[in-house]
Amino acid sequence: MLLRKEGRRRRKDPRDTSLAVVQVPAVLERLVRIPAASGQAFALLEDIIAAFAGDLFPGYAVKQATAFRVTRNWDLDIDEEESEDLLNTVKDELRRRDRGAAVRLELAGDAPAELAQSLAGALKLAEQDIYRVRFPLQPTDLLAFVDADPRPELRVELLQPSVPPELQEASSMCSTIAARDILLHHPYESFDPVVRFIQEAAEDPKVLAIKQTLYRTSGDSPFVQALSRAAENGKQVTVLVEIKARFDEANNIAWARRLEDAGVHVVYGLIGLKTHCKIALVVRREDRIRRYVHLGTGNYNPNTARQYTDGSIFSAREDLADDASALFNLLTGYAEPPQWKRFAVAPFGLQERILALIEREAQRARAGEPARIVAKMNSLVDPAVIRGLYSASTAGVQIDLLVRGICCLRPGIPGVSENIRVLSVVDRFLEHSRIFSFGSSERAEVYVSSADWMPRNFNRRIEVMFPIDDPALRSRVLNDILAVSLADGVKARRLAPDGTYSRAQRSEGAVRSQEHFLRQSRRWIDNARRNPPIRPVAAPAAAS
Repeated sequence: MLLRKEGRRRRKDPRDTSLAVVQVPAVLERLVRIPAASGQAFALLEDIIAAFAGDLFPGYAVKQATAFRVTRNWDLDIDEEESEDLLNTVKDELRRRDRGAAVRLELAGDAPAELAQSLAGALKLAEQDIYRVRFPLQPTDLLAFVDADPRPELRVELLQPSVPPELQEASSMCSTIAARDILLHHPYESFDPVVRFIQEAAEDPKVLAIKQTLYRTSGDSPFVQALSRAAENGKQVTVLVEIKARFDEANNIAWARRLEDAGVHVVYGLIGLKTHCKIALVVRREDRIRRYVHLGTGNYNPNTARQYTDGSIFSAREDLADDASALFNLLTGYAEPPQWKRFAVAPFGLQERILALIEREAQRARAGEPARIVAKMNSLVDPAVIRGLYSASTAGVQIDLLVRGICCLRPGIPGVSENIRVLSVVDRFLEHSRIFSFGSSERAEVYVSSADWMPRNFNRRIEVMFPIDDPALRSRVLNDILAVSLADGVKARRLAPDGTYSRAQRSEGAVRSQEHFLRQSRRWIDNARRNPPIRPVAAPAAAS
């Protein structure tokens, strides 16, 4: 706010004007309930502070006041090669984070230009760094209205994820996975089997080792508890904790310390690379040594598993297990990248593999054969991949892309991308899965990945792309998950050649993909209630 000294001067002296900043206390609720004749009324805390700001500065008159918000550069400046203790280096950088350089200034839309310029000058920001908004700053704080208004008609139905029948009936996770691959589509299918997989392994006397990556996890993580318990039970437990996961650095440092205290071997990955892949490996002694793998697109976080759409798979296939073992050897030791059997791993050839698959479809189209690409991801930014898709389009490949966020490709340009269509689905759950299909009809190869098609994922992160080999699961991904998402006519927006998005004209019976998956999950739950699984019960012990 701008303040002017009060007095009886006949002429106003510009030097009497001062800039004052009053921090809105984070310890107080942003939404303040105020008396109302009927119903409920609220005021924003910053508006109340502005109304009484004169009381904070005796002898001054408040000339102008506005709310503003500063975004600072929170990237950590770490030289990993020079750091002798990465953990302590990250902790030191975190203490300096709040003093990072300002990169953005957000102001109320009606903020006076004089005040905006004063703030920008003090923060050393240019005009292009100033953003005027016509809604309350930091709108996530308005979620407090959810608790303030209990009316049920304003709330969505509570999410009740289903559990696949084969897992409802399973006496153990490993015995079920040994029989067949299992695909989970979160959040419509429960994340509990993933937690159960690690919890059972921690207590199973036949389990020799557990290895897992943790990029982001929940505050009361059942994975950390289970992994700690496994180490206490004498199992070899190795966990790669990514302490450079943006905004989760402090949490992950705390988890790393807790795991180390329990006897877990904690590692922090390869120098200069973030470990972003989601993978767990359980080694078990049976009639022979057998390995069980979980791979996914989402974090090992039960909370976000109810808010994000992700895919994951359990498998005991030897080729996937071999690649999983080789990956952990790479991450925890000094092994050279191997020749992967089924994985494609960044930065050791994932981008090249994707480009090769795109080019294969282009060659098929040039030969007059059916050619098709369907890809679902968060962001599409990588220039080489975009050029590859343009080339495939001009060759005649039919390409459908589901890109929820940033998309630097422009579809529908004659002679460049007329065979490419781009949809963005934004709905109740954050679309987070990365699923890629290359090939038409029966020749389609389906892959699931932790990586978006971005330079950072290809070059600066450890990422994994793996195939869906089981025919039934591959058919489900193609004909259910991808096909239904592409058919969305309610929450999907289509990207135009000029970079703008528009909603399709809603027709009667239009598909809302997330609602379709929710209804499907409810049907499975209802069917399970009508036909509860019958589990084998162990015979009672003989009386002594």
